[in-house]
Amino acid sequence: MQQVITELLNGSCGELRLNEPLAPYTTWKIGGPADILLIPRTRSQLIDAVKLLNRHQTPWTALGRGSNMLVTDKGIRGVVIKLGDALETVRFEGELVYAGGAYSFIKLSVMAGKEGLTGLEFAGGIPGTVGGAVYMNAGALGSDVSRILLRAEVLLPTGELVTLNNEDLAYAYRHSILQTKPGIVTEAVFQLRYGDRKEIAATLASYKDRRLRTQPLQLACAGSVFRNPQGHFAAKLIEEAGLKGLRVGGAEVSPLHANFIVNTGQATAHDVLTLIEQVKTAVNEKFGVCLATEVLVVGER
Repeated sequence: MQQVITELLNGSCGELRLNEPLAPYTTWKIGGPADILLIPRTRSQLIDAVKLLNRHQTPWTALGRGSNMLVTDKGIRGVVIKLGDALETVRFEGELVYAGGAYSFIKLSVMAGKEGLTGLEFAGGIPGTVGGAVYMNAGALGSDVSRILLRAEVLLPTGELVTLNNEDLAYAYRHSILQTKPGIVTEAVFQLRYGDRKEIAATLASYKDRRLRTQPLQLACAGSVFRNPQGHFAAKLIEEAGLKGLRVGGAEVSPLHANFIVNTGQATAHDVLTLIEQVKTAVNEKFGVCLATEVLVVGER
């Protein structure tokens, strides 16, 4: 590992932080340390770093805004690449939107609205980055990324840049091919359409109001924890199983929204994982439905 550190420093691949706690980098505010946290400042630094890590066969994990991720208490071995300035770009060309992989998905929906472009309103309540949204096929309110994405530029683990069209991503509910063939989304191109600015703004405002009323955003959380099973809503199943307010340590099934697990202050990843299993067991026993998580669990177990 020392050789990797030396070469990353000599190659000017960005800022390095050793044994860096990851809790501050996740919206759950949970997680042990990364052996190395690397923060590339430019796109070329990011590409050079991935090529170097591939050459040394050093494992790495990409980290955006940490909004759909649970980092284990033992942390992540190898290198964690924190995506930020290098990929926080956006530009509009007519009805096309070019957004960097680290750009805020919520902010993108607001910016598109100001440009008079409709189609991204559903993103107004989805935390995280554009890259994370492409990876997860993030969606809400009857729409998702697959309906508006034209193509994505992806940095493969080899350091090669490839362009994947919508059909290449094999989209399904909360799924893309990137979940089985990983890479870093460096840029996404969305096809929107012109609409009425006032109507778009009103829609975004109504979604924001609904989110503030129905989601426990004042506490550290990671958005929806469970995928909606076919023909069901996960939150409704959890609520009807009487699980709102169920706690393990510092982790709690939100009394406000049953598909949110909140960190009440001192939750550990172990608390969250234990609570997830308790919820899955209870829902399966009561309804015969197997819940699956949409949260990415990363790190040493």
